[in-house]
Order: sequence, then C-alpha cells, then structure tokens
Amino acid sequence: MTRLRDRFPTGGGLNDEDWAGRHGLLTVLLAVFMVFLTLFGLWQGDDSVKELLITDALVLPSLVAARLMRGRRPRSLAVALGFAVSCAGFVALCDGLTEAHFTFFIAVAALALYRDWVPFGGFLVATVVHHAGFGTLQSDHTFGHGPAQAHPLIWALVHGSAVLASAAFQLVAWRFNEIEEKRAREDLNESQAQLGVAFDETPVPMAMFTPAGLLVRTNSAYREWLRLPDELPDGFTIHDLPLSTVDEDQVGMLQLLIEAREPVTATRQFRRLDDGSLIWVQAHGTGIYGPDGDLRLIFVHCIDVTAVRDHEAELSYQVRHDSLTGLLSRKAFEHDLTELLADGAEPVSVIYLDIDRFKTINDGNGHTTGDDVLRALAGRLSQVVPDGALVARLGGDEFIVAVQGPAGSGLRVGNGILAALAEPLTVGGNEKAELPVSVSVGVTTASGSVPADDVVLAADTAMYAAKRAGGNRVQVYTDELRVPVQQKIAAEARVRRALAGDPRLTLPLWFQPVVSTETGRIVGAEALVRMRTPDGEILSPFHFIEAAEETGLIVPLGEHVLRTAVEHLLQWSDRLGYISVNVSPRQLAEPDFVPMVESVLAALPGFDRSRLVLEITETALFTSAVDVSERLNALKRLGVRIALDDFGTGYSSLTWLKSLPADIVKLDRSFVAGLAEDARKASIIEAVLWLARSLGMSTIAEGVEEQADWEALRTAGCPAVQGYFFSKPLPSPEFEAMLLKSIERGTFEGVHLDETMGTAVAG
Repeated sequence: MTRLRDRFPTGGGLNDEDWAGRHGLLTVLLAVFMVFLTLFGLWQGDDSVKELLITDALVLPSLVAARLMRGRRPRSLAVALGFAVSCAGFVALCDGLTEAHFTFFIAVAALALYRDWVPFGGFLVATVVHHAGFGTLQSDHTFGHGPAQAHPLIWALVHGSAVLASAAFQLVAWRFNEIEEKRAREDLNESQAQLGVAFDETPVPMAMFTPAGLLVRTNSAYREWLRLPDELPDGFTIHDLPLSTVDEDQVGMLQLLIEAREPVTATRQFRRLDDGSLIWVQAHGTGIYGPDGDLRLIFVHCIDVTAVRDHEAELSYQVRHDSLTGLLSRKAFEHDLTELLADGAEPVSVIYLDIDRFKTINDGNGHTTGDDVLRALAGRLSQVVPDGALVARLGGDEFIVAVQGPAGSGLRVGNGILAALAEPLTVGGNEKAELPVSVSVGVTTASGSVPADDVVLAADTAMYAAKRAGGNRVQVYTDELRVPVQQKIAAEARVRRALAGDPRLTLPLWFQPVVSTETGRIVGAEALVRMRTPDGEILSPFHFIEAAEETGLIVPLGEHVLRTAVEHLLQWSDRLGYISVNVSPRQLAEPDFVPMVESVLAALPGFDRSRLVLEITETALFTSAVDVSERLNALKRLGVRIALDDFGTGYSSLTWLKSLPADIVKLDRSFVAGLAEDARKASIIEAVLWLARSLGMSTIAEGVEEQADWEALRTAGCPAVQGYFFSKPLPSPEFEAMLLKSIERGTFEGVHLDETMGTAVAG
C-alpha cells in the first residue's frame, strides 16, 4: 500500500500565490460557463427553463462559496462542484447528447490545475453520481440514444470509465510534475545550501542590500570585519555601518551600482567610527535585476586593501626618497624638477652641494660617522631651505636643492646654507659629538622648459669650480665654467677611443733615458705613454691622464703600458738595464693590480724581474685608500723593484723613506733645477743621498736640464740622472737608435768624462 500510495501524486503542493492565481482563473471560467449555459438555455426555449433554473440555482452558490469561504480546499471544492453541476446541466439542456458529455473531460483537465485531491476527487465523485444516479432517474436527459436509455448503468459505467481514464492521465502528468518539481527543489536546496556555505563561511566579507541600502544578508566575515553583532536590528542600512567616508566628494558605491547597471569595482578610504583608524576598502559590486529590469538586490564583496595600499605607499616612498636621509632620490628630483621647469611661472634656481673632504671624514671617523654626517646635513638643509623647495640626495655626499623665485633666490639660499653650516653638525648615537663640516656650493638659474639634465649639469659645474677654489664657498654658474668640463669630457672620450682601438698605435710608449753619472752610459729608461689622435697628432699625458684617473680608465691604460714596456725591454735585451713604469694611485688601490703584474711576469720564464721598476709617486702614499706598505711588499715579493717618484714634494718624506720597501729614490726636479748656484739645495741633496745609501737605496735625480746641475750631481755622488740635458722622451725607434750609439761610443752621446778632472764635459 505504501508503494502504491507513493506512486500517486501528493497534492496540495502549490504555494499560496500560485494557488490564488489558478483559483481565480477557474472561478472566472466557471462564471463564464454559467453565463454560457444561461444564454444557451434561453436560446433553447421554454422547454429548457426548468433545467436552466435548477442549474443556475446550484452553480451560483458555488461561485459565491468560491469567493467568500475560508480555506483553500472548501473554496476549490465549491468550484469543482460548480463545474460538475454546470456539466450536468449542459448535458440536460442538450437532452443527453453524447457530445455534451465532452465538458466533463474539459472540467477534469481544468480542475487538475489545483493539484489537490479534494476538488479533483470531489468532481470525479460528483460525475459518477450524476451518471449513475441521474442517468437512472432521468435517462432521457442523461443519455441521448436508445441503448443508453435502456441500460443506463452500463452506459454510466462506460462514460465514467472514460472520465476516470482522462483523470488518470491527468494524475500521471500531475505526478510527473511533482517528481520534476521535487528534483528541482532538491537541486535548488542543494544549490542554496552550497551558496549559503560559500556565502557564510568564506573569509571574504560579503553582503547583500537593497537599492535603498537596507542590508538583507551578511556573512560572518563581513560582521567580524566591521565588528557588527551576529543579529542586525531591523531596518539596518549601509548608512548605519560604523564607517565614515574620508573623501566626501567621492560617489558612493550604492550610487555607482544604481547608475552603472553593470559590475563595479571601486576603492574607497574610510575611517572606522569605533577606533578612528583609516582603512582602504576595495568593493566589488554586482546588481541583481528582476525580469522587468529593475534592480532588486546588490551583492557586494569587500577586500580590506589597507596593507596593500600601505605597502604600495611605502614602495612609492622608497622609490622617491633616499633610504639614508629621507630626502628625495635623484630620479624623483629630476622628475619634479622637470615639472617645475615646465610650469614656467617663475625662474627655477638649482643649488648643488658637495661636502668638502668627506673622504677624510669617512676614513678618519668610520663610515657610520659618515652616514651620521649625511643625515645631519639633510636635516640642516630641510630647516634652511624655503617651504616648497625640492631637496634631494643625489648619492655619496652630493645634495641638490631647487627653488622657485626671482633670479637671486638661488644665491640667497646657497649663502644661507653656508651660514647654517658655520655651526658644527651634531652626529653620533648615544654619545653625541659635534663635527665641523663645510660644503662647496654651485648655483644656477633657469627659466622656461629647459632640460632638467642641463640645469643640474650647470649647477654641478659651478660646484666643482667652488671646490677647486678651496671649498666652503658659493659659485654661480657662468658659461666660462663649462670649458674645463667640456675639456674633461673630450679627454675621456679620447681615452676611450684609444683603448677601443689598437693601443699599440693609439697609445704608443716613449722613453726617456736614465744616465749613470759614473760611466755616462744609458742604464735604464722611463716609459711614458703618449696618445696618437686619428689625425696623427701626438698628445702628452697632460691631455688625458687626469681624465683617465678620474674615470678609472687608468686601470686598463696602466696595464697596456706595463705589458708594452716589458715587451720593449725584452726586445732590447741586454742593451738596456731596466725600464721603469709609473703606477697611479688608482691602479695601486685596485685589488687586481698585484695579480695582473704577476700574470705579466709569469708569462716570461727566465726574465730578471728586477729589471722592471714600478714608480710610485709620493703623493699616492697619502691619497691611497689601501695599505700601501702591504701592497708594495706584495709587489716586492714578485721580484720587481720599487721607485719612490717625486721625492721631497710630500709632507713626511723621511718617514716614508724609512718605512716603505723602496729600492730607488727619485729626487724631484724642484731640488735639481739651479742646484749649482744654491748651496741649500746641495745640502739637501747630499743629505738625501747619504740617507738613501744608508738604507740601501739607489737615487736618481730628475729634471736635469743644465750642464752645471749635471756636474754638481756627479760631484755630490748621485748615481744616476735623467732630464732634457740628455734627451727628452723619444719614440721607441729613436730611443733604440740613441741606445745603440751610446753603446758604440761607450758613453752617452754629447757627454764625455774628464778622467783627470772627474767631471763630465759637453761634447
């Protein structure tokens, strides 16, 4: 029985809205049917008045009951009985015509719309009663043919079976609809359950609200995020949220959705009303529209992007600001300066600063103190410059300021910076210390859309002019100041071109002889680099060495000189005792310098390494950033000899002479020129010669240009000399020819020794 029952429709499953619609339709149809019967009965004539009155008398109460009774089933049952009476009345009015019975089939299909057993079953019962009972009592008004009138029960069974068969198919369709609806309802429930879990359990704050702003649904993440209670009070709207808009000019999310009619993403900043903190919210909103196109609901999920925006702001700050001082970075300054120049409202003055002797501060006090100085200077600058000025650290110890104003504004700011630095800077951590600092300042002023790079370069040029003038001063840029800069740039370009070509041709070596005072023979030579320009002009080192030193190109240039000098020494074999090569401070400071020299020598098995002399200028000893003694000892271990060049021009010559592993001392030309007429110079040279001999060193006098000086040096016992008195530096072919003649003559050409007098005489 249970299985059989489960195969029949349940019934009564319509919701109130759908039932009301169907009941209203059937009630109207019943009323129309009653009107039709009335008109049809009147058309039939007087013979049908009785049946018509009976039918209307029974149908009319059914219509009234269908409208006024309470409860769905009593009202639907009234309609069902009304249809049964109407169908029976129509059959009676038609005198039992078979075709009139079709109305019962129509009524069965119509009452199936209720999908309820009470009206449907009531109609079927009424139909059976009509056919069986009324057919027996009034067979002529029920069945319109003889056989049926003779055997009414049989034909009542036939008609009833047909109606029941029709009803059975309605039940089947009804049941199938219920099965499909149940499946759809289960799918819907599952989908809603999934949606509910996805909505309620997702960690992303989500909410639904009406176009009026009424919150319909929120998930736990949304309530937790905004610190709302689990149960919101009735009538709670988005205007009741504990947030206030920071920018009142921004269009609200609700208004955006209503106007856009499409998914919207917007980021807004809000202030929490509970603790006053600022948050950034990225809201993604989607409108849910009805069939009529009206906006019904707005679904929003929110992402708190405060951390992301803070991180972006921090990155933007780091990009635009120097990490050490907090001032603008070079890139940000150039960008803002470009905009400032493009504005063109007023002239723009750029003030370029560089700390004087900052390397001494770093070396003497440590890099931590150097960083403290940079931070303290940045703070002092920020206090001195006018409001709205651009202040940046370009790198190292260089700072730059840009201000708008009349042409004299930059000079006033520059002088103000110097005045502010008259007071020492306070540096250090727990133990504060005051450190005097001075700066070199360059100032330039530009108007109109001038390239920012040109303005900065002009201020930089003026700053270097101030530094060359002694520092701690302000220099205003003029076009004349650019000439040395242009020369330096041209010199650098020349060196780069020469190194990029064949250095043997573009950077040839010239040689100046070193002559023994005892024999008058050439005992060595100093290798000096020259530059051959594309048009064949030969340039002295004055035109390019300084640029090579500043740019670091001296390192590859020095390696070329060393390798080429050794090649010439091998070429001249035993005809020349040694060759000396100058080493710049920049080369000496390179960690790869000693390994480079070692690699050159390692490629020459059997070579007497003492024939290679490396000349170190005395000033390099003071400016080098490395341990000079350690570096020179490493060179000495390779077997080369060390010469101390320009001796006597430094501050602690005797101290260095005693502590450094030098083999040769080269007297500076300032001690040699006019030696024969200056007794004080002669005394100094004699003292240096004695000291060098006592330390096991040899001595060479440079810059000998007069015969009297040559004779005085020989008399004093100086072992060797060099200078224009003998020869200026010569290209290698000419030097080789001079070397061969010196060997053939047994003495240097143009000089011979007077054995009786002990002096050299010009030949």
